[in-house]
Amino acid sequence: MDPNLSIYLFQIFLAVVLGMVIGFEREKMGKPAGLRTYTLVSMGSALFTILSVGGFSQFIGNTSYDPSRIAGQIVVGIGFLGAGIIFFTKTEVRGLTTAAGVWVSAAIGMAVGLRFYILAVFTTVLTVLVLWLVRLLEAKLGTKKIDEVS
Repeated sequence: MDPNLSIYLFQIFLAVVLGMVIGFEREKMGKPAGLRTYTLVSMGSALFTILSVGGFSQFIGNTSYDPSRIAGQIVVGIGFLGAGIIFFTKTEVRGLTTAAGVWVSAAIGMAVGLRFYILAVFTTVLTVLVLWLVRLLEAKLGTKKIDEVS
């Protein structure tokens, strides 16, 4: 049995919790990507990162071993997912905040996978604060109605 198994399980659990925190806020606002989406993106990113760092360690010393390759592909894949969330009409663009939130959720999962736990928790708190406080600020400034702000 892998001696790091309990650490890996903790990392997946933490990524799920942090993804759920952001997803709960989006779900509460009635956005199309909510609790499940953000949770799965964070968890999947953490798992891919764990696999990248630990799963291929037997290849260390091989010239083609590069654990950052999977991290780079996570960023590209989430960018593709985010692009599918953004909708353009003649008068507005919708889904930018959702796409950005999914992107940040993936980064949080990657941070957990790399054992940057405090950074991941701090970023999650900041993300939720940005989503809540900027919405309130925009409503107060009159740039958007509170129910329009994503």
